[in-house]
This record gives sequence, C-alpha cells and structure tokens, in this order.
Amino acid sequence: MTKHPSQRPNWWTLLKDALRGKEYDYTQGSLNKAIFLLAIPMVFEMLMESVFALVDIYFVSQVSTNAVATIGLTESVISLIYAVAVGISMAATAVIARRVGEGNHEGAKHAATQVIYLGLGVSTVFSLAGIFYAKEILGLMKAAPDLIEEGYQYTQILIGGNITIVLLFLINAIFRGAGNASYAMWVLIFSNGLNIVLDPLFIFGLGPFPELGVKGAAVATTIGRGSAVVLQLLLLWLGKSRIQLAFRHLKLQLAIVANLIRISWGGIGQFLIGTSSWVFLMRIMSEFGSEVLAGYTIAIRIVIFCLMPAWGLSNAAATLVGQNLGANAPERAEKAVWQTGKYNALFMGTLSIIFLIWSKPIVSFFSPVPQVIETASLCLRVFALGYVFYAFGMVLIQSFNGAGDTKTPTYINLVCFWMFQLPLAYFTAMTLAWGPVGVMVAIVSAEILLTLVSAYYFSLGKWKRTKV
Repeated sequence: MTKHPSQRPNWWTLLKDALRGKEYDYTQGSLNKAIFLLAIPMVFEMLMESVFALVDIYFVSQVSTNAVATIGLTESVISLIYAVAVGISMAATAVIARRVGEGNHEGAKHAATQVIYLGLGVSTVFSLAGIFYAKEILGLMKAAPDLIEEGYQYTQILIGGNITIVLLFLINAIFRGAGNASYAMWVLIFSNGLNIVLDPLFIFGLGPFPELGVKGAAVATTIGRGSAVVLQLLLLWLGKSRIQLAFRHLKLQLAIVANLIRISWGGIGQFLIGTSSWVFLMRIMSEFGSEVLAGYTIAIRIVIFCLMPAWGLSNAAATLVGQNLGANAPERAEKAVWQTGKYNALFMGTLSIIFLIWSKPIVSFFSPVPQVIETASLCLRVFALGYVFYAFGMVLIQSFNGAGDTKTPTYINLVCFWMFQLPLAYFTAMTLAWGPVGVMVAIVSAEILLTLVSAYYFSLGKWKRTKV
C-alpha cells in the first residue's frame, strides 16, 4: 500500500525516506511533509548539477584567465542547448506528473520513452554544429584570437557531446515527474564524483593522463555526464520506480511526441528568451576586458551554485502542481505553491545576507587577480538585493510549467528579459557609462519585475485548467 506524508513519522525518518526515494502519495496528507520529501532530493540534485560548473572553474582558473573566459563564453552559448533541454524537460515533468496523479502509470511510461527519442533528435543537431564550427561560435562571441586558439577544443567537445547534457536533463525530469526525485539526486552524485576525480587528471596531466588544459575540463565533464546517462537508463529498466520500462514501451508514438512538442514550445521559448538574454549580457560584459569578463563568469557560477537549492524547491512545487491537478485537487496545488515560495524566500534571504557580507572572501577562493575579485564580489552584492523577490518568482514560474502552462512564462520572460532587461543593460552600461554595474542593475530589476508579473497572472488561476 502506498504511504503518504500524513502518517507523521519524525523528521529524521522523513529525511532518510527522502534520500532513499521511498514512494509517497503527494496528492494527500500534509503539504509541509510533501514539500520536504520532494524538495530534499531535488535540492541535492540541483546542487550536484551546479558542482560541474564550480569544479571546472576552480581547476581551470589555475590554467589562465583566457581559460576561464573560454568557459564563460562557451557556457553562454551552451545555455541555448540548456534552454531546449530544460524546455522539453518541463513538458516531460508536466505530462508524467499528470499521468501519475491520474493513476495512469502505463501512460507515464509510454511518455517517458518518447521524451528520450525527442532528446536524441535535438541533441544530434547541436552536436554537428559544435564539432564543425567551434571556432566560429567563439568568434561570434567576439572572443580574442588567442582565446579562440587556446579554448576552441573545449567548446568543440562540450557542444559536440551535448547528448549527455540533454539526456541527463530529460531523464531526471522523468524521475521528478514520477515523484522519484532521489533517483535524479543519486545519479548526479555519481556523475559529480567522477568529474571531481577526472578534472585535475585531464587538466594538469597527473599520472598517466595527458595534460590537456582547459580541453581536459570538457573531457572530464563529458565522461561524468555520459556515465550518469548510462546509470539513468539502467534505473529506467531495472529500478523500482513508477517508471520502469519494458520492450513494449519502446515503440515510437508520434501522437505523444507531438503532445510533448506542443507543450515544450512554450518551455523552450521561455528559456531561449531567458538564456539568450544572458548571451547578450555576456557580450556587453566582454566590452570591458577579459578580467571583468572572468570576474562576471566566476560570480555567475557562484550564483548558479547557490541558487540550486531554490531551484530544487521550485521543481518540488512543479511536481506537486502536476500531480495534484491530475488528482483533481487544484486548491491543494495552489496552496503548495505559496508554501514553497515562503520557504524559498527564507532561504534566499539568508543567502542575500551572506553575499552582502562575505562576497570578497568567497570569490577570492576562485581567483587571485584583484580586478577579477573586485568585479565578482560586486556582482554578488548587487545580485543579492533582488533575491527575496526572485525566490517567489522562480517558484511561480515553475508552477506554471508543472501545470503544463508553458506559454504564460514565455510571455513573462519576453517582457522582462528582452523588452526590459536588455535595453536597460545597454542603456545603463554603455549610454550612461555605468560599465559592468549597469548590467548588474538591469539583472536585478528584471528579476523583481518578473516576480510581480508572475504573481499577478498566477492569481488569475487560468493555469488550473491547462490540459496536458
């Protein structure tokens, strides 16, 4: 019999159940416990995802400033791949959570295989671009010739092997939608363990390994992610989750694929808008030199790492929304969103205080260069001013996505990022000559606007009636 959170075990027992992946019915019982059981593994999953970035930056920063800048420029382009992967993963989570909430586990399994087929198709296109046009991609980002020569192989390997990025995102989305968040967490713990070990071996040529410099970071990361995908596929076939696949589920079903694409367009659109805006922001930052660009890159990596628990909470809200809408409990879904938002605001308010007080010691760990430290620490302090607002914003956005309403966040992102953030960043940084500070102010202002607009549309309640 499926257990649900209302049975009041103590918090230590709940923590162990969350980490072990014990199944619960998230459509009944205490919402606080449901949020806890979903959020704990999702928070750890997000932390593990961001460890890739921090580990690479830590080791590569010991190679050269150009190497760090190469990672920043490449990641800004790869963010477009992330946009597609995350967009499809939102559709995957929404559809599978809805099927599970309805009690249609067989339908969830058929949807899972179609998600994987879709991921294989889109990743192939990106791989070809990365393999054959790595130098041209860095050139479009206005990278200096010496930077291109030093770092193009990093770009080539990471984009060329993007199938590991895409499938890692999509299969973890399948696990989250089914409520098996601990699977995603353990997969990334395994993957990061490999990456941490392999990074210094390939970058610095320790022992029998060749010294590859920044290229070695791409090799290590791709091996780590690829190994994680193999483990994910084994869990889908041999694991004891709600989504355990068999040969009968492998048939290509175009109707399901079409439904996933329909839902994905909104998700892909919103993340393309959001992440492409980061590409343009990176382009503006590159006007102020490699040291400023490196400092901005380090700050962004730190922010991404520290925001991962907040994204974990947001993903928990998405799963709760999807499953409770499937169980015809929209009011419980709405209540879950606001409760999760409060917990997120508490976390991010604490994070703001840490960044405002200790930004320089934090960034000094990643670089000894004074200009890099100054830029990175300033970024952290300015960004921290909008965190409490953004805590609610990211939960609200993910809740729309969990309901399968990916169009509303797309329109919100279009207004807040393209129509507001980018013009403001250019105007303050270039026209008003505020320099990098102008870009930082624009980012915080856009986050606050996004939260206010999201709260308004969420209150209208149209997301409750979305069909998936």
